[in-house]
Amino acid sequence: MLADYGFALLFITIGAVFAGITLLVAWLLRPDRPSPEKLTTYECGEDPVGSAWIQYNNRFYVIALMFLIFEVEVVLLFPWATVFQSMGWYAFWAMVVFVSLIFVGFLYELGKGDLEWDKPQPVVPRYVDGVGVVTPDWQDPSLAAGANGHTNGNGAPVAAEAAPSSESDAAGTESDANKTEPPK
Repeated sequence: MLADYGFALLFITIGAVFAGITLLVAWLLRPDRPSPEKLTTYECGEDPVGSAWIQYNNRFYVIALMFLIFEVEVVLLFPWATVFQSMGWYAFWAMVVFVSLIFVGFLYELGKGDLEWDKPQPVVPRYVDGVGVVTPDWQDPSLAAGANGHTNGNGAPVAAEAAPSSESDAAGTESDANKTEPPK
């Protein structure tokens, strides 16, 4: 039994040793003279503009993975279609289950919103009071810029009731109306 695979094992071993020796000799003989030109990113002979390290949107990866999943499905469907008549109903129902599982996964991704290109930004509340979630000031229409003319120290609009009512409040101390309670 081992003799049957002996030649294959011999060729694999010789190939691995030859590749290792070739890489070792190339590493020993190569010149090691780094220069700024060699360390720049290659852009088809042109000087690079900006940084080569850019961050891709993760949605590209989701779309690529979905493509790969459905491509594998198509690759598995072609051989099944050629032998479908000889396999009978068992092969049909096996493929129905397979395609259904892939379709359920697709619906899950669609439901999560991973296939939508423009996702809405999540709403994060500032704090929670005893009754419910308080709307963040950047979403409150009563705090629209110029609605009442009051702004905080950073120039952000504040509601009229939250505006400083005295010189001590304007100096940095908070009145009871301006204090926010931490989440419970």
